[in-house]
Amino acid sequence: MKNKVRVKGQLSAYLQWPLILSVLLIIATMVVTAIDIKAAAVLSAFTVLYVLISLWLYLYQRKSVLAGLVEFSSEYAWIQKRLLSEMIQPYAIADDKGRLLWTNQMFAQLLGMDHRSRKSLLTMFPEITKELLEAGENTSVHIEYEKRNYRADLKWVALKDAAALDTALGSGFSQEYLLSVYLTDETEVLHYKKEIDRQKMVAGLIYLDNYDEALESVEEVRRSLLTALIDRKINKQISALNGIVKKLEKDKYFFVVKQQYVPQMMEERFAILEDVKTVNIGNDMAVTLSIGIGMNGEAYSQNYEFARIAIDMALGRGGDQAVVKDGEKIQYFGGKAQQMEKSTRVKARVKAHALRELLENKDRLLIMGHKMADIDSFGAALGIYRIATSLNKKAHIVINDVTTSIKPMMDRFLGNPDYPEDLFLNGSRAAEMVDNNTILVVVDVNRPSITDTPALLKMVKSIVVLDHHRQSSEIIENAVLSYVEPYASSACEMVAEVLQYIADGIRIRPAEADAMYAGIVIDTTNFTNQTGVRTFEAAAFLRRNGADITRVRKLFRDNMAEYQAKANAVRMAEVYRKEFAISTCPAEGLASPTIVGAQAANDLLEISGIKASVVLTEYNHMIYASARSIDEVNVQVMMEHLGGGGHRAVAGAQLEGVTMDQAKQMIKQVIDEMLEKGEVS
Repeated sequence: MKNKVRVKGQLSAYLQWPLILSVLLIIATMVVTAIDIKAAAVLSAFTVLYVLISLWLYLYQRKSVLAGLVEFSSEYAWIQKRLLSEMIQPYAIADDKGRLLWTNQMFAQLLGMDHRSRKSLLTMFPEITKELLEAGENTSVHIEYEKRNYRADLKWVALKDAAALDTALGSGFSQEYLLSVYLTDETEVLHYKKEIDRQKMVAGLIYLDNYDEALESVEEVRRSLLTALIDRKINKQISALNGIVKKLEKDKYFFVVKQQYVPQMMEERFAILEDVKTVNIGNDMAVTLSIGIGMNGEAYSQNYEFARIAIDMALGRGGDQAVVKDGEKIQYFGGKAQQMEKSTRVKARVKAHALRELLENKDRLLIMGHKMADIDSFGAALGIYRIATSLNKKAHIVINDVTTSIKPMMDRFLGNPDYPEDLFLNGSRAAEMVDNNTILVVVDVNRPSITDTPALLKMVKSIVVLDHHRQSSEIIENAVLSYVEPYASSACEMVAEVLQYIADGIRIRPAEADAMYAGIVIDTTNFTNQTGVRTFEAAAFLRRNGADITRVRKLFRDNMAEYQAKANAVRMAEVYRKEFAISTCPAEGLASPTIVGAQAANDLLEISGIKASVVLTEYNHMIYASARSIDEVNVQVMMEHLGGGGHRAVAGAQLEGVTMDQAKQMIKQVIDEMLEKGEVS
């Protein structure tokens, strides 16, 4: 027996309302009858007529209303289907595997297929992956098809909520969800956005690194010619890019170019860096320059601010390089030349006076180096401690892990009546002492993540940074005083200079002088690496204050296990590309294997033909890479590719979650990239 078609919902209630009103009208008639018979008779006649009409509408006209609704629904469904099929936007329905079940005319026309085709989205659009469909989430994917760009909006539809689809697909279709696909052509939009980006203005700064030194190396009558040739080189390079350049000072330039030319400059590795070095009119010293570029800021003023930050980083990293700051992204180019030592000590004197003013306004001083402190970090900290005591300030040195490299020297201060018992503190004890009158001096490191106790950087408001490593994109923010000089051989050299200017008549004790002298000796590999005139002057100052060369040498002799491990690292070294030594250092039985690895890297440089060495040491579930070079390879750039940093000739990185073989392969890959880009002299 066929089921009767029933009227339900709001329509059924709408048809029943006349009957309900009829009941109300009958009750009203009864009330009127009790009041007036004549009025009740008239009202009864109208009530009977209203009830008859209501019954006629409900019983006989309901079928006509239902028929009209069915006809309207049919026409509406046909119109809806036609609109969907002829919709201008490409639209399709697919199953959960990406197979097309139905497409409208525009989608079929776009893909050049019949609308009944059952192709798969995965084969047509590689950007739509199996993993993306398995995630089962509404998303948008940017795809490319027939040299045009589209945005594919993928939305999942529950089949139980779409009965019409269930009917259209057949009762045998048991899929619970369907995938609706909308394609939006964004080719022109992307083209215009790209064109807008290409036309954006980029701000840049050019500083000559050694302008004064280069002028002094030529005859006075020819100095104007040297300046003119440099100006010509810079103007020619910028003019070739349809840019403008303005000379701000004798050794500073500001330029503006369109953003479309920046990739060209990057691809050429900023050829102007090498081009300006060819200027030679008898000058003994080649001119080098630094470039800072700022782009993609919210305004031109922010681009200029980015350029200023970039040029500061280029100078902080030693000059002779270009730094591009693209929003939060920073890229480095060049930096192959050795940083020239400044002959003047004016900057050291200015920084010393600034440091003294800061210390005089604080009651407590905390001194912190880097993790796994070496003797340079330890000696520099002792030098700052001596400055604090000369100003009658309470000072503490923060050290968490005492390595074998500093233990012999540290033992001279432990239990020494000339020094307080709380001279050395761990990070947690130091944190308890922090208050508003505390100042923190960070030595031998300028990256917050590798300081001995990074939490202190957030707790102390007044921070001073003294370091000789080149700066990276990760810097200690909000430092009230930053003294970073990449030309310096060591942090101990910098502190020794500051000691001579911060106050008259400061005398450091022999034990402190030994520690600082040792820091210079170790970092310069016995005065053979990164050594300048001021390095020897600092060493002479320390010798006058009681540093004993023999005592230092005895303190830092290797024990047999360390020497054997170092010798084994040298013996097992692999020479890669005929110029790079890569080896591993065993860690078993060694208290500080990373120090031994660094010493092995130094020893490998003594082999003829080796331009750079990298020694890998596994320690505490992490692989430490120590990289060394003499003058032909910037190992800082090499280690930055691995997330590390350091100095041009001394650098390192920490690799986590990789095996020793994988670490070696990463080193080789970085070397290959540097050779391809010409970053090796």
